[in-house]
Amino acid sequence: MTKTAALRFAWHFGEMLVAMILGMVLLGPVWDALTSWLGLAALFARTDVAVMVMAADMTVAMTIWMRYRGHSWAPVAEMGAAMFVPFLLLLPPHWLGALSGEVVMIAGHVLMLPAMLAAMLWRRDEYTRGHKDHASPPAVGRPR
Repeated sequence: MTKTAALRFAWHFGEMLVAMILGMVLLGPVWDALTSWLGLAALFARTDVAVMVMAADMTVAMTIWMRYRGHSWAPVAEMGAAMFVPFLLLLPPHWLGALSGEVVMIAGHVLMLPAMLAAMLWRRDEYTRGHKDHASPPAVGRPR
């Protein structure tokens, strides 16, 4: 991989991390307010529900950003899977009492990083090119 390709790869990874964080920061309070208003705060405080909602928040923001940047649906879906799979692997041991909610939350987020890298390496060409070189048509609202 050339230095330029490696930098583009790292840039793509960084952009997705920022999108994930924005998804949690912007959508988390919406869920908190909505579930409090609906009287569902206790349900959403459960570890299993909380981590799945958080994974969804990250996936929504990442999907919006990736589509804006011209990625096709396949890599978007793969990156979305990278948000959910770590939690799906950790929840059965949690339900059996082998992992605390705190461990599930932390480990799930840590495991997302190699899951994202694996998805990116699977489509290395997608992530080592500039955004303008992606094969999909521009997403709605994307500057041409």
